[in-house]
Amino acid sequence: MKSSRTLAGLLEGFFTDRLMRQLRASPHTITSYRDTFRQLLCFAQERLKKAPSKMTLEDLNATLIGKFLDHAEQERGISARSRNVRLAAIRSFFAYVALQEPMRSDVVRRVLAMPNKKFEKRQVTYLTPLEVKALLAAPDRKTWSGRRDHALLLLAVETGLRCSELAGLRVEDTELGRGAHVRCSGKGRKERCTPLRPETVAVVRKWLRERDGQPSDPLFPSARGACLSVAGIEHIVKKHVTAARVRCASLRRKRVSPHCLRHTLAMGLLHGGVDRSVIALWLGHESPATTQIYLDADLSLKERALSRTPPFKTRPGRYRPGDRLLEFLKNL
Repeated sequence: MKSSRTLAGLLEGFFTDRLMRQLRASPHTITSYRDTFRQLLCFAQERLKKAPSKMTLEDLNATLIGKFLDHAEQERGISARSRNVRLAAIRSFFAYVALQEPMRSDVVRRVLAMPNKKFEKRQVTYLTPLEVKALLAAPDRKTWSGRRDHALLLLAVETGLRCSELAGLRVEDTELGRGAHVRCSGKGRKERCTPLRPETVAVVRKWLRERDGQPSDPLFPSARGACLSVAGIEHIVKKHVTAARVRCASLRRKRVSPHCLRHTLAMGLLHGGVDRSVIALWLGHESPATTQIYLDADLSLKERALSRTPPFKTRPGRYRPGDRLLEFLKNL
């Protein structure tokens, strides 16, 4: 029996019925899945010489999807982790197709059997206080965009918000009075508040006066007044890191992204003696175990542990009490 549902109809049903209505997926998830399928369909159009609206499900077979993922890694330069994220979005769609179109199980089964790619788990990259200072000094605050970028970078370093959370901030999400904080809706629809230092409050308050927006307007708009995209924030960070490398040579050895600023905040809290559960709460982690990556990257913690161990060639010592008379005189 041949199905009458087209690829276009299945994709529309997947986004509108499955993701939005049934699962109530977050806007971040929908945006990520949307971008994956836009890239996949553009790749397929170039390879198959066929308009996406004319394609069938059989056109998006495991072979083509494998070539698409390889192309994304080799040509677009994405990591193996990002490749797996794209594959997860594609798998989710084909799992939906398996329920809607059981007669197409042969195509679906081959795609669902595609394995994730293993990747090396590198230590997190974070900035030192001197590097943070150089980065915050990079924007030209004589310009409108420079003042916006300075406020954005300062807020990112102090709050540890994810890039998508920064992009979604509205004017109404800032509370700059007593108990100053910023509110955000993060991963898993979890809302949280993050406190702000007086210095940051002063910068954000000054920016809001210049911004002069309505409560529902984006806190950090683009030049056209729209919300900054995740890619836009990544571009801002990259631009100012390039400028900061002129003043701070150590930045030349680091790959700095918006997520690196999040790691910087976490390492600062860890060095300040803040408990891991508090750090997880601050960053919006699902579990305190997630903060283990910061312990792994903390060299100073390992150095302190090493300082408590004796050198290899040291003979094991034995406690010998001091002379009782000398102890008596010492304690007088």
